[in-house]
Amino acid sequence: MDKIKIAVIGLGYVGLPLAVEFGKHFNVVGFDINKYRIEQLKKHYDKTLEISQEEFAEAKNLTFSYEIIDIKDCSVYIITVPTPVDKYNTPDLTPLLKASETVGKVISKGDIVIYESTVYPGCTEEECIPVIEKVSGLKLNQDFFVGYSPERINPGDKKHRLTNVVKIVSGSTPETLQKIYELYSVIVKAGLHRADSIKIAEAAKVIENTQRDINIAFVNELAMLFDALGIDTLSVLEAAGTKWNFLPFKPGLVGGHCIGVDPYYLTHKAKAVGYHPEIILAGRRINDNMGYFIAHRVIKLMSQKKIPVYDAKILVLGITFKENCPDIKNSKVVDIINELKEHNCKVDVFDPWADKSDVMSEYGIKLLNNLNKNYPYDVAILAVAHREFEKLNILDYLKDIYVLFDVKGILPKEIITGRL
Repeated sequence: MDKIKIAVIGLGYVGLPLAVEFGKHFNVVGFDINKYRIEQLKKHYDKTLEISQEEFAEAKNLTFSYEIIDIKDCSVYIITVPTPVDKYNTPDLTPLLKASETVGKVISKGDIVIYESTVYPGCTEEECIPVIEKVSGLKLNQDFFVGYSPERINPGDKKHRLTNVVKIVSGSTPETLQKIYELYSVIVKAGLHRADSIKIAEAAKVIENTQRDINIAFVNELAMLFDALGIDTLSVLEAAGTKWNFLPFKPGLVGGHCIGVDPYYLTHKAKAVGYHPEIILAGRRINDNMGYFIAHRVIKLMSQKKIPVYDAKILVLGITFKENCPDIKNSKVVDIINELKEHNCKVDVFDPWADKSDVMSEYGIKLLNNLNKNYPYDVAILAVAHREFEKLNILDYLKDIYVLFDVKGILPKEIITGRL
C-alpha cells in the first residue's frame, strides 16, 4: 500500500475531509474543477468550515490541483462530486458523469475507482462504469476495478466525523473489495461494513436519508394536524417521548444536499422499474410544503394580533439549511421568505453564518449586515438555530405588538407567539 497515490475528485463536504485524512498516510491529490476553491485550499482555507488549519497541516502528503495532468499518475480515484436534482426533482448525474469522463482520461491498467456520491441502486454500474470504459478503452474487472463506499458526512457536526463513523465498502470483485477495505481501514477507526454488492451499498446509502425524510414528514404532518386542533406539537412529542421506543424526531424544514434530495433518487429508480412508491413521495410532498405552511401560520398569527399583513416588517433569522453551518444549498427557509413576499410583506434576512454574495447569487436575497434596535419589526421568525440566535434577545428588535415564530423550538415558550 506504500506505493498508492490517491486522487480525490470533488472537494466539497465529502471530498475534502477524505483527502485530508488520506493525506496523513498516502500521497494524495485533491482535485476540483473550481479554480477559486483550489486556490483557497492551497492557502489552507476551507469555506465550508469543516477542516481546520491544524488538520490541513497534519495532511503533509496532500496537494491540490485543477489540472488533470496532476492526477494522471494516481492508482486510486475516489469520486465525491455532488448528485443534485433538477427543478423537476429528477436526478442530475451531470457532475458524476463528468467526473467519470475525467477518470477515463487518466486511468491506467490495474487502477481502482471508488464512488462515494449518493446515487440510486445500479447507477455506478449502469451509468458511470460505461463512461470510464468508453473514454479509456479499458474494461471493468479486466483492466480496472470499481468500488462504492457511500459518504456519511454530516455538515457542521464535529462529533460524528469521517474517522469515527462506520463506513460501508463494496467492490466489483472480491479482491477489489479487500483492497478497498484495507485502504479505508487506515483512516476509519470506527470499523467497516462489507456490502455484498455495489448495488446493496448504493441502496443502503439512499435509504438512510430516505428513512429520516419519512420520519420527519410524519411529525411535520402531525404539526399541521395539531395546529388545526389547537395543540402544541412539541409538547405532544415531549409527552410521547417518555415511552422507551418512541423515536425523537421533530418537525421542521428539510433542505440541504441529502435528506431533501436523496429520496428522489430512489423514487426515480423505482419508477424506472415500474414501481410507484407511495410513502416516499408522500413524505417528500409534505416536507416540500413546510415553508408554505409556516408562512401561512405566521400570517394567521398576525391576523389574530391585528397586525396588517400588507407592508408588514418581518425579520427572518437564518437562511442556511442547518444550524452552525454556512451552507445555503437547497435551503427551505427561502420558501418561507418567498411566500411572505407574495403577500407583500417587507422581509429582511439576517444570518451571521451565510456568505452574503452566495445568498445574493443563489436566491437574489440581500442579507442584513447587522440588526438595528431602532428599526423594530412586526414579526420575527427564528428559522435556523444558530448558536448566536440562542443568545440573542429577539424582543429587542420587535414592536410592542408582535409575532415571534420559533421554527426550531429553542426559544422560551413565554416569549413566542407560535412554533412548529
